Amino acid sequence: MDTATGTGAAAIAPAQYANDEDLLAEVLRVYRADCRYLKSAVITDTESGLVTGTCEFSIPAPFYIEDTGHFNAVEFNLCYNQMMYYAVAKSVKEGLMKPFGDWTPDEYRERQLADFLIVDFKSSFRQGVRSHHFYGEIAFARLHTTVGGRNWRPMIIADTTCRYWDDFGGHCAGEVRLAVTNPPARTAGGDR
Repeated sequence: MDTATGTGAAAIAPAQYANDEDLLAEVLRVYRADCRYLKSAVITDTESGLVTGTCEFSIPAPFYIEDTGHFNAVEFNLCYNQMMYYAVAKSVKEGLMKPFGDWTPDEYRERQLADFLIVDFKSSFRQGVRSHHFYGEIAFARLHTTVGGRNWRPMIIADTTCRYWDDFGGHCAGEVRLAVTNPPARTAGGDR
């Protein structure tokens, strides 16, 4: 008997998807070479149908200021974007987290920069994270679609949480809401 559920059925372990180096390179192609901070990511498909990602990062030196040795709000946002883009791209590739899982890889590439918008962003720094080597996690907590209207386009709204930590007790966390333009699927003739 499964003691967690009180039934005779065994719990099904969430599916994990190992780091995909080719996909990671494709996702990060839009960044300058010295700003590709995400080094690896493992995506987990949860029972809720949403995904989480556990990531490893390295920021050898900031691109905009002398090296402070610690992670800051600018890098928080850049690292969030990179792990979010990868989690969505992996969902597209593996058919996870609908409606992203219904997209084609070409649709993802077309939408990656133009259609993803952070509409609410909160971060909290508890203890400085060393930026040369650290870890991150993203969790999609809620996902829903809007149908649009006369003055707005259909959207996918994603509520996410994230956190970062290092091997020395550094820790920070945040909550991010995304709005993703969700045009109707293409028809056989190529029209939307």
